[in-house]
Amino acid sequence: MRGIERQLGVELFRRQPRGLDLTETGAALLPHAQAMRDSLQSLRLAAEGRSERLAGTVRITASVMSARYHLPPIIARIRTLEPEIAIDLVPTDQTENLHYREADIAVRMYRPEQLDLVLRHLGDLEMGVYAARDYLDRRGRPDTVEALWQSDLVGLDRRDMMLRAMRDMGLPATRDWFSTRCDDFVTGYELVVSGCGIGVLQCNIADRDPRLERLLPGLRLPGLPVYLTVHEAMRRTPRIARVRELLEDGLSPLFS
Repeated sequence: MRGIERQLGVELFRRQPRGLDLTETGAALLPHAQAMRDSLQSLRLAAEGRSERLAGTVRITASVMSARYHLPPIIARIRTLEPEIAIDLVPTDQTENLHYREADIAVRMYRPEQLDLVLRHLGDLEMGVYAARDYLDRRGRPDTVEALWQSDLVGLDRRDMMLRAMRDMGLPATRDWFSTRCDDFVTGYELVVSGCGIGVLQCNIADRDPRLERLLPGLRLPGLPVYLTVHEAMRRTPRIARVRELLEDGLSPLFS
């Protein structure tokens, strides 16, 4: 940092008790520094995208639920078919930036808006209403939509996606409708399994769990979209293209 200041002949940072603050000059130069950073990153992506080796590391980011329940057997198959490709799996429900190589490929449950991404909509996961069998034996099985919403519900805490989906269905849902709340989807799944109440879960996961029972199977809920995304500059890199192909192949049965 001091070396850069000497080269430029200006003071960029001022020491404060709590750390460093940008000077007025530093603040004025910050957009240029950020533009240089972005240009260098684009250059690096373009260079890596020219690699012809079907070997190396591919970093995949996916939702926590997908990373836990969908991807392990797919990654095992990738490793069997392409043993020279190493896989880094990043389970997160936060957005990982493909431009800065926080990940090479993303499996996302929403449509990305970044312009330099190549995306493919794989399909929509079926969603259903489930509860633990022992909970239903104890509390009864709601057989109407009205009775369903009056039951103990497991939902999200600070995220509003479930509320928005319910309101789109014409329900005047509020956060208070949920007697148990958690923003981590894997933990939320286990809360339903443990008998905390009724929750909306992915059918491809919940239908395989003998501890759970689906309620009102005729109730149509909005599906959960799944997108496979990669940065434009990296799409033709052989190892990334190969892993993307195998991911698409492995995830496709979820939508059949």
